[in-house]
Amino acid sequence: MTMSIIHRITGGALYFGTLLVAAWLIAASSSQAAFDWVNWAFGSWLGRLVLFGYTWALMHHMLGGLRHLIWDTGAGLEKQTASKIAWATLAGSIVLTLLIWIAGYMARGGLA
Repeated sequence: MTMSIIHRITGGALYFGTLLVAAWLIAASSSQAAFDWVNWAFGSWLGRLVLFGYTWALMHHMLGGLRHLIWDTGAGLEKQTASKIAWATLAGSIVLTLLIWIAGYMARGGLA
């Protein structure tokens, strides 16, 4: 039940995150000053925290969708199995988020 609620919340959060992506693309297509400002905002500690949350919401929602796809086949519906899949969804979303951010920082040349 909790994972179902979180799945719905992350789905709603993805609407907000998509607005951030749109703002970045609009800034990139409008002017260097606008793009610099958006990059500054996204690069601040608050911006990075929001982007980290967006990444986690995207990964969690994706894995939740895969969980539902598995359930649609009729598999994993037993209470114990469903609970294990729910915990795997949470753990997987955290691991994937961390891996994405680590890869992003490595691609940019480290934490500096």
